[in-house]
This record gives sequence, C-alpha cells and structure tokens, in this order.
Amino acid sequence: MRYLIAVLALAGLLVSCFALREHFRTEPSPCSINERWDCGVVNHSPFAEIAGVPVAVFGILGYAAIAGFALARRWWIVLVLASGAVGFSIYLTYVEAKILETYCIWCVTSAGIIGLTEIASIVAVVKGRK
Repeated sequence: MRYLIAVLALAGLLVSCFALREHFRTEPSPCSINERWDCGVVNHSPFAEIAGVPVAVFGILGYAAIAGFALARRWWIVLVLASGAVGFSIYLTYVEAKILETYCIWCVTSAGIIGLTEIASIVAVVKGRK
C-alpha cells in the first residue's frame, strides 16, 4: 500500500508543479479549452494564493509529505494529511464551479488524485489495525 500511495503522491506533486508553472505563466494558457476550462483564469484568480503563496506550493509540499509518511508507513499521518487535502480540494472545486465558473485541468486532476489517496490511506489504516 505504501508504494501505491507514494506513486499517487508523486503524481500529485507533478500535477501541482504544472499548476505552479501555470500560475507564473505570462502568455496565454495552453490549457484554455473554452470558457469553462481555462487553467489561466483559475491560476491567476485571487483564490490561487494564500498569503501571497501560490496554492500549488501547498500542493507540492503536501504531496511530498504524504509520499514520505507513506513510505515510512505512518498511516494515521497520511490519513490526516490526505483528509485535510480532500477538504481543501472540495473548497477549491467549489470556488471553480460557483465563483469562477471555470475549471482547471490540473486542479481537477489533483482532486482526483487526492481522492484516490484518501481511499488508499483509509484502506492502509484499516489493514494496519488488524
């Protein structure tokens, strides 16, 4: 289970790096598909930073921590981190859907990855209790 979670976390880290690149991009976004799918709109919005730090940086750090704790088999820590990330991801998806009315491919991909990571961490905790 630890390798599965670590691989998911590394995939999330990579996706977060792409989102961070998009945050600092000055030219038009290559993932501007239509008025509902535009990474540039999402990653340049006021919701793309917390205290001046791009949200993607928190994703990079969070995914790295999840990978490290998963490899160390610290399942409860992985579960807490993944649960917090899922909650934050739900909030960001709400912002995309209801406030910005535009989605980012990287953000949606990250939401899927952290959702799978949450499920895997629950399984790891349950298996670890037996």
